[in-house]
Amino acid sequence: MGQTLKCISPVDGSVFAEREVLSREDAFAAAERARAAQPAWAARPLQERIDLVMAGVAAVGAMNDAIVPELAHMMGRPVRYGGEFGGFNERASHMAKIAEESLADIEVGEDATFKRYIKRIPHGVVFVVAPWNYPYMTAINTVAPALIAGNTVVLKHATQTLLAGERMAKAFHSAGIPEDVFQNVFLDHGTTSELIANRAFNFVNFTGSVGGGQAMERAAAGTFTGVGTELGGKDPGYVMEDADLDAAVDTLIDGAMFNSGQCCCGIERIYVHESLYDAFLEKAIAIVKGYKLGNPLDSETTIGPMAHVRFAEEVRGQIAEAVAAGAVAHIETFAEDDGGAYLTPQILTNVTHDMRVMREESFGPVVGIMKVSSDAEAIELMNDSDFGLTASLWTKDVERAQAVGDRIETGTVFMNRADYLDPGLCWTGCKDTGRGGGLSVIGYHNLTRPKSYHLKKVTG
Repeated sequence: MGQTLKCISPVDGSVFAEREVLSREDAFAAAERARAAQPAWAARPLQERIDLVMAGVAAVGAMNDAIVPELAHMMGRPVRYGGEFGGFNERASHMAKIAEESLADIEVGEDATFKRYIKRIPHGVVFVVAPWNYPYMTAINTVAPALIAGNTVVLKHATQTLLAGERMAKAFHSAGIPEDVFQNVFLDHGTTSELIANRAFNFVNFTGSVGGGQAMERAAAGTFTGVGTELGGKDPGYVMEDADLDAAVDTLIDGAMFNSGQCCCGIERIYVHESLYDAFLEKAIAIVKGYKLGNPLDSETTIGPMAHVRFAEEVRGQIAEAVAAGAVAHIETFAEDDGGAYLTPQILTNVTHDMRVMREESFGPVVGIMKVSSDAEAIELMNDSDFGLTASLWTKDVERAQAVGDRIETGTVFMNRADYLDPGLCWTGCKDTGRGGGLSVIGYHNLTRPKSYHLKKVTG
């Protein structure tokens, strides 16, 4: 028997699912099958690939009634929120819609003597390493456009959501996508690194921790294999003095607490203009005190357990350190807080950037709120971070938001919204959030390579 991956349910600490990892030989064989299947897949008409991918997406949707409680068991998201199919379908549908234009030849010029153009060529085999926090939506960001562009895909999912990739593969195969074209695999870290180092893949897309992204880049070093990463975040919100206060509080606190704070672009720190600070804080506290912490399978639960006890321990540690250093915690411990995965959501004030809770990724239901007096002060604080994924600006002035946004070191700037991925825009980050770009036309460019054609018609 080889190594076994176990999904420990945060609901009750039981083993919800387990799968044996592939041996080194079987893992390399899977990659070889993907490589062998790729030319025939790429040779199919673009519209045929689009239709097959969208049929696979629909097949995932048909499983949603089973997927929703399964997600609750695996990573703790309350069933009341209905799963991920809305965003899953939205992202795939958009990438299908723009595929023909995004993958079209770039015409450089043609006359009686020359024809010149640039084609978009699929990389070959794309390796997708997906995270547990939004296991379907994060995976489809790359799986759909990679397949549509003519790549074959090997998907490795997180142990915490062990069954998500298996379901996706089953759905896509039922829709007619060949099994070797889209494979779900269970791998240990050593085999994963060895596959990358031995050029089993032509492109690697990783969503996860900074340490995980560094491991991917180390494995690919010297191979010239492209690596796209979307890693940690410490996303800020900034509420200006002319903001719609109620909308800002509702959206930013939801962005901080939804999914128990386990969102890639969740709000982790908030800066509020001094004129609105007291009112913002009062409303924020009232919202969080109204949450119902509990079993995610209960339809009344609004905030479930964190996905793993060790994640909750990290958040508790950050909160305790901040309070010991002078921060004020505004939410009394909920009765349902068990000291394990079930964690009281928390709002902190009197925080500073000397505290880990304002600098390191929390990835849990805690947010620090600071008072600011100007755009300049807010910009300096927002940029005082090792991460750069998104920032959420609250103002009625579009030009002001654009001007502030131009000075913020992030991949995305939101105005009057937060914690949302628009598939028409490039999903990207900077600094320790990683590099690369998913979705949009740029997503297709990253999943293909340019190939130039310089055709001379006349030689005499």
